[in-house]
Amino acid sequence: MIGLPTYTKGYTLAPEKRRWFIIAIIFIAIVFNYVDRQVVSILKPILKTEFKLDDTGYAMIVNIFTFCYAVMYPVTGWLVDRIGARLVMFYGIITWSLACIGGGLSRSITQFGLFRGILGMAEPTNFPAQLKVVTVWFPGKMRATANSLCVAGSSIGAIIAPPAVAWLAITFNWQTAFIVLGAVGLLIAIAWKLIYRDPPAHILNEAASTAAVPQTTAFAWKDLWKTKSLWGILLIRFVSDPVWYFCLFWLPGYLQERSGLTLAQVGMFGWIPFLVADLGAIGTSAWSDKLVRRGHAPLKARKIMLTLVAVFAPLCVLAPYLPNAASTLAVFSIVAVACLSWLFTVSVVVAEAFPVNNVASVLGIAGGFGALGAVLFNYFVGQFMGTLGAAKIFIAMAFLHPMAVLILWTMVKPERPKSKIETKQFN
Repeated sequence: MIGLPTYTKGYTLAPEKRRWFIIAIIFIAIVFNYVDRQVVSILKPILKTEFKLDDTGYAMIVNIFTFCYAVMYPVTGWLVDRIGARLVMFYGIITWSLACIGGGLSRSITQFGLFRGILGMAEPTNFPAQLKVVTVWFPGKMRATANSLCVAGSSIGAIIAPPAVAWLAITFNWQTAFIVLGAVGLLIAIAWKLIYRDPPAHILNEAASTAAVPQTTAFAWKDLWKTKSLWGILLIRFVSDPVWYFCLFWLPGYLQERSGLTLAQVGMFGWIPFLVADLGAIGTSAWSDKLVRRGHAPLKARKIMLTLVAVFAPLCVLAPYLPNAASTLAVFSIVAVACLSWLFTVSVVVAEAFPVNNVASVLGIAGGFGALGAVLFNYFVGQFMGTLGAAKIFIAMAFLHPMAVLILWTMVKPERPKSKIETKQFN
């Protein structure tokens, strides 16, 4: 098959078994990818005191990470499509792990901001590589489930981060949390290097058999920007990602500063929305695969599921009026299911809408736009949380997923290079 990875020697496992080991390593990598980025939100009050920051200064630190993340996401997607997932993932994990360790060794806000920027530049390597792996190793009837099991690491990371980081900080100090988590990442990089192989021909053929888009062709980079679906996916990520970023970067601090929880209590209970989100998003992804097995076109199945879960995202408007931390956790558990379902399955939408040799590039560009939306929203939250009040911020958040639904149905469809246009239409 033109442009697709060829068989790699050295298998000690049947490919059908190896792909699940690969998924397991990706899952673990994403777990610690999210733990490393979420350390600052859990330690927000401590870091504000340590580096003499207010909410605006904290938003600046978050945005250093997020801006670098946004800039590098398209670059890493391009690299994955050019040199492959194996090398990009390996060097990405090494770099972000060293950056996390560097954060723990920082003695000034300048040093800390520098290492958060390096972390932001390295962490996007994970997701374009992950999507490329899922696209070439799994057929459409298994793809959303496999993808959700990988990306479930994001919410598992958010689940284990509060108790793990709180325990390390309370037992030792805040620096230890950064150093220990970075060291774990170095071990994950070694495991990835040992486990990953490119898929053999029969696995590639199985993965391509359910594709709505011919998999032996690809858009040139400049031609991608002429497709309506690319712009649709960019807008979807731009308007929907900020809600999830709020959950990651602001919810733990919100629970401490507005709901009265201590750091230890956040460690005990702050993981709950992320566990609910993880289970819910895996369930919604599996349901969309079930729709495919029942005869729905893969892309249409994803659209139906995403539309239904988006109904729950506007519940965030209730947050400022809730009587206690328990009710806030309950509401954000439901909101987080919607957010994570979208984050999981929009990646699968990319795999259904574009040729395999473009999926990492498209996801990279889209991830960059999603992070850019988060940068702007983080700035908005940092500037206005204390002046406009939380209620107006949550009202703004409530409109974002409904907007994403409209964009999904009106702009996203299977895209084929002009030289390979087919007469059969898919939805």
